[in-house]
Amino acid sequence: MLDASVRGSWQQLSDRLGVFIARRVRPEDVDDVRQDVLLRIHTGARDLDDASRFGPWVYAIARNAVVDRLRRKSIADGELSFDPPAEPVGEGVEPPLLNCVTPFVARLPDAYREAITLTELRGLSQQEAADIAGISLSGMKSRVQRGRKVLRKMFEECCDLTIDGRGRVIETSVRSGCQSTAHDDRGGRAS
Repeated sequence: MLDASVRGSWQQLSDRLGVFIARRVRPEDVDDVRQDVLLRIHTGARDLDDASRFGPWVYAIARNAVVDRLRRKSIADGELSFDPPAEPVGEGVEPPLLNCVTPFVARLPDAYREAITLTELRGLSQQEAADIAGISLSGMKSRVQRGRKVLRKMFEECCDLTIDGRGRVIETSVRSGCQSTAHDDRGGRAS
C-alpha cells in the first residue's frame, strides 16, 4: 500500500498530465492517454538516472503518447488527419495546413518528431524546446535541422510543391497513389 504522500504525488502528477493531454487530444481520449503515460512512467522510472530530468522526461513520454494515440486513431478511422491542437501553431504554419503537415510529423522518428512539434507546430524557440527535451541547444538545433530534411523528403515523395522566390510553399497537389497525407485532393493553396 502506498503512503499518503506518495498517493498525493501521483494524483498531482496525474492532474497535471490530464491538463497537458487535454489540450492535445479529444476529450474522450484524455483518460486513456493519461493512463498510458502513467504506466510508461511507472515501468521506466527505475531506469532514469538523473532525478533532475524527471519533468522533461515525463513530458516527453506524454508528448509521444499523444502522438501515438493520434496516429493509431487516424489509422483506425481510415484517415490520416488530426484535429488542430488547441494551442496556437507556430509562425508560418496556418491552421488549414496543419491537417496536411501533422501526419508527416507523426511519421518522424521520436527525437525529430518532438523537435519539430515543439519548434514548428507549437512555436517554441529552439532554446525552450531544448529545455523541455532536456538536451543542449546545439542538440535541439541538429534535431530540428535533420527533422526538416526528413520532412521535406517525405513531402517531395508524396506531393508536387510550387515554391515562391523566398522558398515558401505557395501551392500543393498530392501525387496519385499517395495516401500518406490528409490533403484534400483540391490542390490547396498555402499562402
